Amino acid sequence: MCIGIPMQVMEPEGTGGAWCVGRDGRQLLDMTLVGPQPPGTWVLAFVGAAREVMTPESAAQTDAAIDALAAALRGDTAAIDHAFADLVNREPQLPEHLRPAGVPK
Repeated sequence: MCIGIPMQVMEPEGTGGAWCVGRDGRQLLDMTLVGPQPPGTWVLAFVGAAREVMTPESAAQTDAAIDALAAALRGDTAAIDHAFADLVNREPQLPEHLRPAGVPK
């Protein structure tokens, strides 16, 4: 299984690459799938490649979710609600494209 990690673009490198910084340090990412991005842009990185451009808020939410996963794996479940605040106290819903035809939102 592969987990996407938010990384922030620091500087372009050659054609199709960029140095980025994230929770695991600095890494040269392949930017082919997202195109050239200016410094400061957040991207979701999988196995050395940027797969999508993220908002700063989405990057922070993803980092919080990864932190919560690591805490849960250590047996510490106290921070899970905080990390998934957007999901607490609401009924889960399928994305529009996965809902059967005719089912209301």
